[in-house]
Amino acid sequence: MNRHLYLFGGGPPFTANMAKQFAFKALVAGSPVSILFVEREGWEEYMPWYTQELERFGVREFNYLPLPSTPIKVVIDSVRDSSGIVIGGGDTNLYADYIVDTPISQAIKERNDAGIPVAGFSAGALISPEVCVISPKDNEQSEFQSRKGLGLATDVVVAVHFSEWDDEDHLRKAVSRCKESKNYGIDENTGVYLLDGELEAMEGNGVYTVEDGVLRKLN
Repeated sequence: MNRHLYLFGGGPPFTANMAKQFAFKALVAGSPVSILFVEREGWEEYMPWYTQELERFGVREFNYLPLPSTPIKVVIDSVRDSSGIVIGGGDTNLYADYIVDTPISQAIKERNDAGIPVAGFSAGALISPEVCVISPKDNEQSEFQSRKGLGLATDVVVAVHFSEWDDEDHLRKAVSRCKESKNYGIDENTGVYLLDGELEAMEGNGVYTVEDGVLRKLN
């Protein structure tokens, strides 16, 4: 089965074309789309930002899985019954703690390997590859951090909020640590679609990469 991964450089909503692609792939399976996110006060009011574009294209059922309050077994069972998986944004280290470093990670990977689309927004995008690199602007220590990711794409590193955070130095450091990996700096309101780990499409403001020491914008 093909593996479908959508990575967004900021928070929701989906960009229009990628929402359409994701929705059509999810509708084939006919089961709910699961949304995993680190719980915060008032989260119910925020969920339409994730769902509204998918609803435009016919997705009607969603499982909301706030973490860490939802028991891991409930999350895993929901993920295994999902037609699509959305991973939200917020504190990247908490997303890694509650998803990557728990059995939830294996359930997500199994569904993605089975052809179920996965979309990650900001922190959700960062934890999706094999290696999760975290900007100094995204942790309390204000330092470059690297930790294990979900492994939905190998030999890929990503930076989010790229232009908004002026994070070229962070991407360059990620490239120096992961020399053989493809690298993408993704702006807010921007998504990339990886098909079997390879860049297939982009939509939004800007996607950048460092090649041979030169930062360039992808068209």
